[in-house]
Amino acid sequence: MKLSEINQTLRDIRVTPVKTLGQNFLHDQNLATWIVQQAAISPGDFVCEIGPGLGAITEPALDAGARILAIEKDARLAEFLREKFSGRALEVIHGDALEFDVRRLFPYGPVKLLGNLPYYAATPLLGRFLEVSTPISSALFMLQMEVAARLSAAPGSKAYGVLTLLVQSQSRIDFLRAIPATVFVPEPEVDSALVRITPRAPGELPEHDREIFRSLVRCGFSQRRKQVGKLLKNLVADWPAAAAEIGAPGQARAEELSLDQWIALSNFVRPPVAPETGNDPAELFPVVDENDEVLDAKPRAEVHGDNLRHRAVHLFIFNRAGELLLQKRSRHKDRNPGVWDSSAAGHVEAGEEYDDTAVRELREELGVETKLERVAKIPASAQTGEEFIWLYRGASEGKFRVPASEIDAVQFFPLELIAEWLEERPRDFAPGFVECWRAFREQTETRA
Repeated sequence: MKLSEINQTLRDIRVTPVKTLGQNFLHDQNLATWIVQQAAISPGDFVCEIGPGLGAITEPALDAGARILAIEKDARLAEFLREKFSGRALEVIHGDALEFDVRRLFPYGPVKLLGNLPYYAATPLLGRFLEVSTPISSALFMLQMEVAARLSAAPGSKAYGVLTLLVQSQSRIDFLRAIPATVFVPEPEVDSALVRITPRAPGELPEHDREIFRSLVRCGFSQRRKQVGKLLKNLVADWPAAAAEIGAPGQARAEELSLDQWIALSNFVRPPVAPETGNDPAELFPVVDENDEVLDAKPRAEVHGDNLRHRAVHLFIFNRAGELLLQKRSRHKDRNPGVWDSSAAGHVEAGEEYDDTAVRELREELGVETKLERVAKIPASAQTGEEFIWLYRGASEGKFRVPASEIDAVQFFPLELIAEWLEERPRDFAPGFVECWRAFREQTETRA
């Protein structure tokens, strides 16, 4: 849209740009096209756009073949977009992106994210849309220059700080270009920048406790002029040893430590669990017949390698809202790595009964205790990996403590969203969970 067209359109729909909402409309069509090109949008891609305004970026993204879900806070702009792009692959939601349930995007993943983010909302929006278990595969944002500089800052620079490390610990940041205020109407008071944010792949950085990492970083930057060892004395008992371990000067300040050094410091405070935990090939499983009668006990590696029938439990844990907790399996798992699974699950070991295993797995995988009840028994099949499975259900709000060696993330999801997600992307889930889900739904429908 040209500058004159923007002004006329705003008059027609009776919109006066609101500074506090960051309503600055892009009028440089070449820049809009270039931005979409940087997002590498291909036909069939699913895009979520935050704050589409008058559709400057929406239009070239649709022309590139994308399906778009746009979140627009201004009702008049939302209605304008619906009319302008009627009949095209665009759904417009009138609402605040800060209140949008990001879980809704999982059935469409991987999702590309676009947006011209206002200053007041940039940081919370990044946290909301780019969580550890995000469905976002890449994000392209126009941000205030100051925020873009902080996100992409290097150690030792003035902009390097808490935001830098919290975002860079989860995503890679590419500063693409500065954007002058003159390409917007009305012109903002400061220049902007375009950054590409790409969530890090599993294993890209060393395993570490995220909560410890966040605590150390926030404490370390609480007083920038002070030596980090003095600030962290309550969290790092032996700072000289820690500094030597991570290769940092004893008198270092927080901004002098790189991301890798902050992660190494986290692991000095709380060493990560070895990836092999929970995958011991010598662990003994009871081997059973077609009636689930125990025949023998054999090592895990032999049971899995020869596809012998054995036993397992799956747990469905619900919160007060009736949402089901799912776990994303670690890439270190010997079966179905990196996919979504039941709240907790595990093998019955030699000498154990199903009920005992359920209690143990709940404690080991989620770090909680709650009353469990049996739901259904699923017969051994190729879909279950030749496991007889007893499915249990329980209730808990957390806080969950999960072993990073076995679980990448846990998150509650509404049942209707899981059903849609399974329909759209069954490969996102472990086959055993799919069988348990079917059994659970059948039991639920029978009771109803």
